[in-house]
Amino acid sequence: MAPRGPPRAPQGPAAGAPRPGPPPCPLSRRPPGLLPLLLLLVAGGAAGRSLDPRAPEPRARLARRSPALAPDPTAGPSAGRGRLARAAPGPGAASRAQVSLVSSSFVLKGDATHNQAMVHWTGEDSSVILILTKYYHADMGKVLESSLWRSSDFGTSYSKLTLQPGVTTVIDNFYICPTNKRKVILVSSSLSDRDQSLFLSTDEGASFQKQLISFFVETLTFHPKEEDKVLAYTKENKLYVSSDLGKKWTLLQERVTKDHVFWAVAGVDRDADLVHMEAQDPAGGVRYVTCRIHNCSERTLATPFPGPIDQGSLTVQDAYIFFKATSTNRTKYYVSYRRGPFVQMKLPKYALPKDLQIISTDESQVFVAVQEWHQGDTYNLYQSDPRGELYSLVLEHVRSSRQAEENVLVDILEVRGVKGVFLANQKLDGKVMTLITYNKGRDWAHLQPPSTDLNGKPTNCQAPDCYLHLHLRWADNPYVSGTVHTKDTAPGLIMGAGNLGSQLVEYKEEMYITSDCGRTWRQVFEEEHHVLFLDHGGVIVAVKDTSIPLKVLKFSVDEGHTWSTHNFTSTSVFVDGLLSEPGDETLVMTVFGHISFRSDWELVKVDFRPSFPRPCREDDYDSWELRDLQGERCLMGQQRSFRKRKATSWCIKGRSFTSALTSSVCECRTSDFRCDYGFERALAPEPSTSKCLANFWFDPSSPPDGCTLGQTYSTSPGYRKVASNVCEGGVDPQHGAGPLQCPLMPPRGLRLSILGQAMAVQPGEDVLFVVRQEQGDVLTTKYQVDLGDGFKAMYVNLTQSGELVRHRYESPGVYRVSVRAENAAGQDEAVLFVQVNSPLQALYLEVVPVIGINEEVNLTAVLLPLNPNLTVFYWWIAHSLQPLLSLESSVTTRFAEAGDVRVTVQAACGSSVLQDSRVIRVLDQFQVVPLRFSKDLDAHNPNIPEWREDVGLGVTRLVSKETSVPEELLVTVVKPGLPTVADLYVLLPPPRPTRKRSLTDDKRVLAIQQVLKAQRISFILRGGVRVLVALRDVDTGSRHLGGGGGYWVVAVLFVAGLFALGAFILYKFKRQPFGRGPEHQLPRDAQLPGQLMPPPDSPHCCVPPGEATLEGRQKLLLGPAPPPTHQMGSELWLGHRIPWTHQTPDTWTARLLWSPSCAPAPAPGSSAEAGRAPLQGLGC
Repeated sequence: MAPRGPPRAPQGPAAGAPRPGPPPCPLSRRPPGLLPLLLLLVAGGAAGRSLDPRAPEPRARLARRSPALAPDPTAGPSAGRGRLARAAPGPGAASRAQVSLVSSSFVLKGDATHNQAMVHWTGEDSSVILILTKYYHADMGKVLESSLWRSSDFGTSYSKLTLQPGVTTVIDNFYICPTNKRKVILVSSSLSDRDQSLFLSTDEGASFQKQLISFFVETLTFHPKEEDKVLAYTKENKLYVSSDLGKKWTLLQERVTKDHVFWAVAGVDRDADLVHMEAQDPAGGVRYVTCRIHNCSERTLATPFPGPIDQGSLTVQDAYIFFKATSTNRTKYYVSYRRGPFVQMKLPKYALPKDLQIISTDESQVFVAVQEWHQGDTYNLYQSDPRGELYSLVLEHVRSSRQAEENVLVDILEVRGVKGVFLANQKLDGKVMTLITYNKGRDWAHLQPPSTDLNGKPTNCQAPDCYLHLHLRWADNPYVSGTVHTKDTAPGLIMGAGNLGSQLVEYKEEMYITSDCGRTWRQVFEEEHHVLFLDHGGVIVAVKDTSIPLKVLKFSVDEGHTWSTHNFTSTSVFVDGLLSEPGDETLVMTVFGHISFRSDWELVKVDFRPSFPRPCREDDYDSWELRDLQGERCLMGQQRSFRKRKATSWCIKGRSFTSALTSSVCECRTSDFRCDYGFERALAPEPSTSKCLANFWFDPSSPPDGCTLGQTYSTSPGYRKVASNVCEGGVDPQHGAGPLQCPLMPPRGLRLSILGQAMAVQPGEDVLFVVRQEQGDVLTTKYQVDLGDGFKAMYVNLTQSGELVRHRYESPGVYRVSVRAENAAGQDEAVLFVQVNSPLQALYLEVVPVIGINEEVNLTAVLLPLNPNLTVFYWWIAHSLQPLLSLESSVTTRFAEAGDVRVTVQAACGSSVLQDSRVIRVLDQFQVVPLRFSKDLDAHNPNIPEWREDVGLGVTRLVSKETSVPEELLVTVVKPGLPTVADLYVLLPPPRPTRKRSLTDDKRVLAIQQVLKAQRISFILRGGVRVLVALRDVDTGSRHLGGGGGYWVVAVLFVAGLFALGAFILYKFKRQPFGRGPEHQLPRDAQLPGQLMPPPDSPHCCVPPGEATLEGRQKLLLGPAPPPTHQMGSELWLGHRIPWTHQTPDTWTARLLWSPSCAPAPAPGSSAEAGRAPLQGLGC
């Protein structure tokens, strides 16, 4: 798309609806000829505040248009300045649409060089407008000149204020109190940057009082409720506070993160003087701390979260607090609801987020956009429960774009004025399409296209091949609307830029409007326009978004059905922005612009009040009912109707106007409920498309974490009412079984670690062991701790109390630390190997959980993330303290005895060490059934061990349910890679006293094959995709491993035969005479270094592994031998046998032969020549 003026900068929230708040200072300048005009709106919430925890505040940018471009060809006759002008009706406008407008212009003389401006309109029956213009020098990074202008007649005229007579005063910024807009603070600095001062006003800038300060202000933040309390963030990262509107200041905290300081939230924080902040501790870490403004010191600082957090992630918003914490290359997101304890945000288990953006926190619910492991430029939308802890999928693959300063913008827009309505742009297969929801994401639908275009001709746009699509970009200038414009004071009125077709086209920006909240649309313009709603949408003003000067604006008084034009100035100007009184409740607006790049600022006031001589009465309104695209009236649990002014009524709605007319509560239906956490809605051809089924990794019947004996819990049937839905009675699918008693749960998920995550310790250093238990009862569980150096202890409530096990190792070495948790229901064990003087952490080990006796098993260490550098792997098998070392991430081994064997691996790379441990069951008999899955599973396979493990558990549970085979006798192992396949291990039950175990009479495999062939084993993935489990090889069905006694008899006889044959061959070679040629005749007085003597009747030296030096110059390395298939002449062989060949009386040739024992050498010529070495006087 060709640029339309200046490049757009990040503005507004990362996604979602903007929140009111003062914008920050403008940014950098443009190259010559494109110097930016930066207008920052302070009043009325025109600038949105980012909801992204990491995103900076929005910055507005406007570029002055090039004066060389031609004027707008559509400009009509001049309306003159300061006189009554009549608007010209557009095509199709009623004759009575001759609206009388008053336009007046004012030029800010002497400010032609100023390239930035800030405007404040107090509003609320106030006629005062403040404008700060300034010249910002980008190379010097400071403001060199400024002017402060004030109007007291809604912008008809302005006067320049003199703060210090006879003294040049440079104003950097100004701030308005949100609770009392009469109070203003100006921030001033000297040109030499030696001092800084504030100018304080309590009468809307009519007078100012100067106040010197000892620090340099970066930003000011007013208290949201108490008008005289202000926070000041300095350029030295310090935070000051004032309780008397900036007259006296107190240092609150140092090393504070910019834009991550928050006042207390009314109704949530108990103390209104509390400040939430992100600050750096002396050790360099970043922490979340709070303190009261009147008693804040290192001693009184509170740390609601004990550990470090990621810098720039703290966000305090409504009843929630968010941040993220990264350790061992894994990021976790935390939330606190109404200042309760912090808990980890639980997304669906395999979302595996790369990035997370907070969208909104309205109505006791959190909207988040998550970029998952497989996504590039799209995000998935999730919706939380009221506590912000559990999240369910709302919409997949929402388009995103990354702007300057790493700001992420997600194409999701909340339609203001009507709760529950959102617009989103979904990107599938490279095509972007606009969707709308009327029930907060429970159901989505395409926008229906208009039947005719702007000229009344048929659009020929029919579903499902053609829909209406809208651009959902945020405006980078707070003075103009975004590509879609909605207002709280004008419910149902949406105006946006887009196109008709099969997908959204970037360069098409036709303007469309709806007055019934997206149910029907009309085209109004062929090009994009900036839009302004006045008097609750009673007047819609549109100015073309163009890079050429113009003097015409368009307006409509009947919700966009007809349009008229008005010449707001006699000379075409470059329009930089539009401004109305905060709340859009009046009929006065201001157009900002300039005639040329070097001209003064020109402000044009446009007053629509003469056109509407009286206030509206009840008979001036009609009503309309809110419906979705299917015509459904019960939305969000209620039927709602709204008022709108009749097209024939010329009256002012006024400030007291309320659009909501009636609302009645509906009975609850299934459409009022969405799937709960861990559930997915099944897709067609399911019998009921609204049925929610459990995901494969989620067990809805299991007690929740923290469920202890004596407590009760309830299971979820899979449904949760949509947030803010007010339906009553009717169906209640979220009502599950009654309260259930928490059973005595065995300890599961026992974790043993060292505080601080880094497990490298030094002799004599205090080590703090942390024991955590993910599941199971903790009150009746005993914990036996063995620290590996002889210290053992027994603990009670170790994981619940959070008590740390403190120990000190005096000697370097490897110590096996174990914790065994046990109660009446079961036990669990955690093992940690500590290398003193070497850093250690943790690792994931992937093994086959069942293996046969003496069968080769592969042990694979999976590193996350993959480390391309050299990594050394340490393998501990059973209780051995001497590990097997390897440079490969996998090793093979065998187990000679049946039983449970624990295998532990550590991967060391530099100072980083990762560890994990698994238990392998070694059995003498079992069976294996190969499995395959429908191809849909491959698209959802992240190829990580934990996912494979959960899929295996789910398949095991399903097979056990269908065949009645106990779960403990089934093990499903999903193999790495694609396509996704698995093996189902069928174990023998314990032998009965009257019957021996046998594979031949086991009928369970036949039952498993039958249910697989009958396609009775399947599970649901996200999005309702059903995955079928089937036999991978229907010909073989199952295979026997670790077989019965008959197989072992054959194997033993075969091995015995091989040994007999080998003994016979060895005997024959030993009896063969030697010395058939001269090359075998060796001097009897010759010997090798080290006194390695051969038998007297053989020239072959039986050399053990080691080194032999020939003449002190050449070393012969004797070690493991190569395979017997080695080709002659390819490389030197390393072996145990050396035949010496006689060449001259003083020279011998050494040949290295493969021979694992002192058996006779192979035939001449079958070995590779190792080289020649003079052996003077040496021999065997």
